[in-house]
Amino acid sequence: MAVKKILVVDDSPTERFFLQELLTGKGYSVITAENGEEAVTRANRDMPDLILMDIVMPGLNGFQATRQITRAVETAHIPVLICTTKDQETDKIWGVRQGAKGYLTKPIDAEALLKKIAEFG
Repeated sequence: MAVKKILVVDDSPTERFFLQELLTGKGYSVITAENGEEAVTRANRDMPDLILMDIVMPGLNGFQATRQITRAVETAHIPVLICTTKDQETDKIWGVRQGAKGYLTKPIDAEALLKKIAEFG
């Protein structure tokens, strides 16, 4: 299944804007969420083809939101790609254990991100 609709989850307006501009410029439909709670709601309502998930956010963090999304029957099929400043190996391992299908560290390299998205379809 080709990736067409991407949910960008980040509490930073600058980061959301950067990713939205990059992805819409490449022909993707982009929806956004500012935190983990909103991400879970939008994933259920909008059924994106891929989710780009920040980790460090107020309230429900990205690890918790990823776990909820990847373990819920309705949204388990949606791949989650973590995009965060947390670059420790333990963070990467934990992200995968929560159900993430990939992990990129910020600042996000546009080419690396687009290549990773292409791997999902």
